[in-house]
Amino acid sequence: MTIQKVLIVDDSKTELMHLTGLLQKNGFSVKTAENAEDAFRRLAEEKPDLILMDVVMPGQNGFQLTRAISRDPLYKDVPIFMCTSKTQETDRVWGLRQGARDYITKPVEVTDLLAKISALN
Repeated sequence: MTIQKVLIVDDSKTELMHLTGLLQKNGFSVKTAENAEDAFRRLAEEKPDLILMDVVMPGQNGFQLTRAISRDPLYKDVPIFMCTSKTQETDRVWGLRQGARDYITKPVEVTDLLAKISALN
């Protein structure tokens, strides 16, 4: 599967702008969501090829949202990368247990992110 459409879920407008710019510069089409409700609305509009998911968000957190999306038959094939400032090994393990394909800590290293995305192709 070629990754072209990316959904970024993060409650930080600064982080959304940063990641959007970074991905668009590298040829990706990007949609954003600031919370779980917004994320499900975006998913219903257009199924992405990849989701970048923050953990710490108001309401449903990224772990809960990752679990919900990865267990939904419509979206279980969409890879999710946790993209968070939570650096503990227990957080990484928990994120992967919830259905995330990978776990990236902020600040995001561009070459690392692009390598992980191209490994999915």
